Amino acid sequence: MREITVGGKQMRVRATPLALLYYRQEFKTDLIGDLISMQEMANDPSQFDSIKMLQLIWAMNKADKPEGFPSFEGWLSNLDSIDFDDGDMMTAVIEEATDGFFRGDKR
Repeated sequence: MREITVGGKQMRVRATPLALLYYRQEFKTDLIGDLISMQEMANDPSQFDSIKMLQLIWAMNKADKPEGFPSFEGWLSNLDSIDFDDGDMMTAVIEEATDGFFRGDKR
């Protein structure tokens, strides 16, 4: 679990199997597949997909506290702004996803 600031709001993101389910239910695609496709942006920033990044944050935020959680559109409407230049936020999101979904032999 990590705490991040998105749109001026503090929130927690958690990479759990529930995040995978919520992502599939809401977006009809696989979170891991989309996460892997985001790796292209490391070599070519023009490949950055802001909506995929927000979807990833939404699913992991919902996994932290799912009760009464808004739809993706409702969640977005509660954000005043988004700073994709916030390296700390971006790093925390990717690290949480990587640590949670690609654990290897970590125990």
